[in-house]
Amino acid sequence: MMFDLPNPDTLYDALLARDPSYEGRAFVGVRSTGIFCRLTCPARKPLRKNCTFFETIAAASEAGYRPCKRCKPLDANGALDPMVSSLLKALDDNPGYRWREADLVALGLELSTVRRSFKRLFGKSFLELARQRRLAEGFTVLADNRKVIDAQLEAGFESPSAFRAAFAKLLGIAPGHLRAKARLQAAWIETEIGPMVTICDNNAVYLLEFADRKALATELKTLSRDAKGDIGIGRTDVTDQVEAALQDYFSGATGCFDLPIAPGGTDFQRRVWSALQDIPAGQTRSYAELARDIGQPTATRAVARANGANRLAIIIPCHRVIGADGSLTGYGGGIWRKEKLIAIERQYK
Repeated sequence: MMFDLPNPDTLYDALLARDPSYEGRAFVGVRSTGIFCRLTCPARKPLRKNCTFFETIAAASEAGYRPCKRCKPLDANGALDPMVSSLLKALDDNPGYRWREADLVALGLELSTVRRSFKRLFGKSFLELARQRRLAEGFTVLADNRKVIDAQLEAGFESPSAFRAAFAKLLGIAPGHLRAKARLQAAWIETEIGPMVTICDNNAVYLLEFADRKALATELKTLSRDAKGDIGIGRTDVTDQVEAALQDYFSGATGCFDLPIAPGGTDFQRRVWSALQDIPAGQTRSYAELARDIGQPTATRAVARANGANRLAIIIPCHRVIGADGSLTGYGGGIWRKEKLIAIERQYK
């Protein structure tokens, strides 16, 4: 987010003033509408609490926001070409359509060109963008305690089985197995670096992961098994605490998380995770240093495995562990996110 930009309050003042000096350098995402705009957008200005600021179009899109049709932020810096424009319009006109590569070929488009253009602008391919929008809409419907068929139709899937398959791929749990009044509740949270899935009960947060993390489905299956299937879609008071804490973190208010957590894991893993939480924001450790911190200097590989098994991203800051040579080693949420999180935390050092 604001690596080279002013703080969010300054950017909000610029939004109210429609300051042209940030043209192409800053964008605002409006939580209440799911739209992102240029700061000079002529539309009615949103409340400060609904605003999230981004440095790039890709960051705004990765967080799940759609471009404003009024100020057309994609045109703000000459980023939009006719091919991208036409596909975005097709997606807006029929957001529920299940796009396939064959559809793009039928339009006379070169698949590699489409993929490259959308990756550059949005951080994901057009097909990934379309699928994420459908899933997010379906997730929201289920969170409102509506039926699976309603979620399937609103998310634009051809059949209940297609929706269940896509939903199961994301969460690892078929929608029909989610209990309306379950103890554990799964919720979708938008952040500056992409949507996250969190699972909480009324006492603690059990999981916080990026929605595109490959291990998410496995983690959720394990969590569901341990909870004997007592899991649903919705929010608890702890969910609200998690969302508020993430907003504070990304806005620059604090690099610490004072949240009740239930990380699970073995005794060894919990020792590693506790040591991770002791790393101050703005600092990093190598795996070897972390092994020494827990009193087991020869357990570097086991420490690395425990690091990868953490299911509370950002809260338990496994992104603060780097290679012995200072390189950014593997991160389940993606190396680019690890780089951004470390950059964000430099302000807290």
